[in-house]
Amino acid sequence: MNCPKCNFEQEASNTECIKCGIVFEKYKQPQESETVEAVAEVNTDNIIVLKEPSETGFLNLLLYTKENIDPIYLGGRAVAFLIIFIWGWKFIFTPINHPYLLQTNMHLINLPFHEAGHLVFRPFGQFISSLGGSLGQILIPLMCLGTLLLKTRDTFGASVTLWWTGQNFIDLAPYINDARTLTMPLLGGNTGRFSPYGFHDWEFILTESGLLQHDHFIAGLSFTIGSILIILSFVWGGILLYKQYRNLEKS
Repeated sequence: MNCPKCNFEQEASNTECIKCGIVFEKYKQPQESETVEAVAEVNTDNIIVLKEPSETGFLNLLLYTKENIDPIYLGGRAVAFLIIFIWGWKFIFTPINHPYLLQTNMHLINLPFHEAGHLVFRPFGQFISSLGGSLGQILIPLMCLGTLLLKTRDTFGASVTLWWTGQNFIDLAPYINDARTLTMPLLGGNTGRFSPYGFHDWEFILTESGLLQHDHFIAGLSFTIGSILIILSFVWGGILLYKQYRNLEKS
């Protein structure tokens, strides 16, 4: 016989491998348990029912759906998915320097969180405070994502907040891209060119960090990250809607 672990040939009567030392009986038990593809349960009528293996671990966390799905809720989620799907592609295919990115309702939604970020991070100095506005835009949707995913177990809602997170990265890209040109209108109507040094967050951040000459690259990176997150939200939300539809058929 050959050892199931190291494949060393030896006598069939051996209880343990003479080369690697494993005990054959103990080695086979966990291996056999891993190959089980269904779990047998005995119900109250002593009838054996086969259950398909469920998703486990991280995958189960991301793709959890309730067994009983309300058709009205499913329809509402489908409409919401269609809206963010179309809108998401609009953001992805809009150039960084196009005025549309700063004129959408999403920009107005993100702006209060940006300004609140400055206040929250102000105790940590001017550099962190300047960066805090952009951090606030990213952290708020991420906090919502974590709450929906871990606390309320609303995985579809979490996929929407992933879309929102990606949109915030895109929303920041024009601001970063303006660090040298300083022509973008800021809060209050002035541009960075006619404002005191430090008023334009990303001019200050990139100047102080010595990265001002890389503003366009960093803006493009932010835009790319946002685009990837939005596409991932499409995949995640689409899978969840399909699973919920399947559960609807079973109920």
